[in-house]
Amino acid sequence: MPRRALVTMLTAACLACGAAAARTIESYATVRDDATLEVSNKHIRLHGIHVPETGQTCRTHIQPPRCSPRAALALDFKIQGFVRCETRQRYRDGSYSAVCYTDDGVDLGAYLISRGWAVAAPGAPFDYTVRERIARKHGRGVWGINADVITGPD
Repeated sequence: MPRRALVTMLTAACLACGAAAARTIESYATVRDDATLEVSNKHIRLHGIHVPETGQTCRTHIQPPRCSPRAALALDFKIQGFVRCETRQRYRDGSYSAVCYTDDGVDLGAYLISRGWAVAAPGAPFDYTVRERIARKHGRGVWGINADVITGPD
């Protein structure tokens, strides 16, 4: 009987630790130029992705124009208000790694990978790796032709 009580107590403690680690942050999101988010005054990095540098592009159809890397512009376009972020890790600098979703349930990390503006990080969900391969196959985003290169007559 004491052994069973000990196992039950340890199981409950492990479940409580897991529940404490996973925290949901839900609020209005601001996209930063490095394609991270500011949600409820917390700096959020999208879990499972790496955003390669693509240089800056400007969206001139809005006033004032917004100039940022393409991944940040894609996030800014997709996020139309509130997001829900499920934290995975907290870093020493106080920022969080989280899987974030739009109001309509779109996973923002998967969204960037599908459009070729991010790559799956080591240890990312299998779905992210598949999406990266599809984006690469179809030449999307960073896998496509560099449309920003302006060539002159030789």
